[in-house]
Amino acid sequence: MLRAVTPALILRELLETSLRPAGRRNHGALASGVTGGMWKPRLSLSLQQLLLHRHQHQGHRQQLRATYCRSSKSEGALTEEGAAKTLASTSNLAQEKKRQKAGLLPSLEDLLFYTIAEGQEKIPIHKFITVLKSTGLRTSDPRLKECMDMLRTNVQAASDGVMLDKELFKKCVGSNIVLLTQAFRRKFVIPDFEIFASHIDGLYENAKKMSGGKVADYIPQLAKFSPDLWGVSLCTVDGQRHSVGDTKVPFCLQSCVKPLKYAVSVHDLGTDYVHKYVGKEPSGLRFNKLFLNEEDKPHNPMVNAGAIVVTSLIKQGVSNAEKFDYVTQFLNRMAGNEYVGFNNATFQSERESGDRNFAIGYYLKEKKCFPEGSDMTGVLDFYFQLCSIEVTCESASVMAATLANGGICPITGERVLSPEAVRNTLSLMHSCGMYDFSGQFAFHVGLPAKSGVSGGILLVVPNVMGIMCWSPPLDKLGNSVRGIQFCQDLVSLFNFHNYDNLRHFAKKHDPRREGGEVRPVFGSMDYENLQKELALNGTLWKKVSPESNEEDSSTTVVYRT
Repeated sequence: MLRAVTPALILRELLETSLRPAGRRNHGALASGVTGGMWKPRLSLSLQQLLLHRHQHQGHRQQLRATYCRSSKSEGALTEEGAAKTLASTSNLAQEKKRQKAGLLPSLEDLLFYTIAEGQEKIPIHKFITVLKSTGLRTSDPRLKECMDMLRTNVQAASDGVMLDKELFKKCVGSNIVLLTQAFRRKFVIPDFEIFASHIDGLYENAKKMSGGKVADYIPQLAKFSPDLWGVSLCTVDGQRHSVGDTKVPFCLQSCVKPLKYAVSVHDLGTDYVHKYVGKEPSGLRFNKLFLNEEDKPHNPMVNAGAIVVTSLIKQGVSNAEKFDYVTQFLNRMAGNEYVGFNNATFQSERESGDRNFAIGYYLKEKKCFPEGSDMTGVLDFYFQLCSIEVTCESASVMAATLANGGICPITGERVLSPEAVRNTLSLMHSCGMYDFSGQFAFHVGLPAKSGVSGGILLVVPNVMGIMCWSPPLDKLGNSVRGIQFCQDLVSLFNFHNYDNLRHFAKKHDPRREGGEVRPVFGSMDYENLQKELALNGTLWKKVSPESNEEDSSTTVVYRT
């Protein structure tokens, strides 16, 4: 039985050499200083040579094992002649391995080309674009700008403008090769994205049949929206996108902006400072009630009183114009520079019909809920402005995905919010985000969400995706009728509920798994790590474990035959 010489074994032998007391017999395979049945601290020549060359490439293990290992039943130490032969062959073996290394792992560009080409020498451009879209990525994705620009430039200059040979393909994808390889090798959070998108379309059509509810009219400008409008957009944490319905129609965030401005305030000021002024508990009351908790603070940032106080904390000491620019730029970064606008008509309409909010403002001022030096009327103006910020389903889904992705925008890779701000925001959305329906929503849907009277529902599936549903007709609690139906159907079909993954629970579809298997968790990969991971999945790789014995369990050896 051969015994592998590993770094762990060498270290153990060295420790035993220095610590073993005099008079103890040596039963090790590497120490050879035995005189008259008694052990003396002396290292064998073979071990000295091995220590001298232990920095050599791991690929030498097979050679080292043949030279330095012996049978457990054999007698005597390794001969000096064997060690000398190993030393003589070391440089030759290193050169051989170096020559093989170039062909050991194909480049990512080659791997990707062969994956798409399927044995052909050229790839039609339309095929590349079609396959790209099937992964959920869009050609307008900011991360792919260099690739798309290079593709257009080279295709226009090429004689065969509709085909890509390997060299032209590698030239076009080189700047985005890691992202594209992860996409085409199905390493995104939703591997079978086309199937998942078809399920989303089915849920959309089912919710579209809902005809109840009433468009909000207490803000006159909101009453002008058609009750037939209905759109759903989603963006995963890997930047996979899907939209169905009226997803490019701008609408005001209204209360959907509350968790976003709370996240901005916590990001800038910290949790302790913000919660000196606002609580964390559900109120159990209507969102526009004039009511404070026992400490004379608003119950949470998701009701009007709490949102007004949070508004007063943002960029204190500067003008409303500068505050507004700051928040809209923040939201624009959360949306990956997609559409974020402002509806002045809605702002004027809000201010003219905002008696209840003015009453809340004066009540907060009386109870000294604002930071010292705050101008209550200026705070309310800023509050109305933020409610009147416009988005589309598509841009708002990226905002939600930024929350799902721990504060990093999926389509730009920019960190916008701190992890602390995201965690606190999602916690409050889960417990307080759906008005008086928050408990029911947490029970049935089990996901962080925030609704607004314009008909939007901002839904977050942590570590998976963000979704924006929008349909103006509201139920009696102020939530979108179609939006609520869609969220409930989504969690009925997929195991997105916070507690769907408990053991022995009824199984649902898990889009994060490919072919019914558990999807391995991959962190962000650089070129070399992804190259190795893909190559290791090839058929030429074998996994070999050396025979274990009583004294040593060597690490697994992976090599290519």
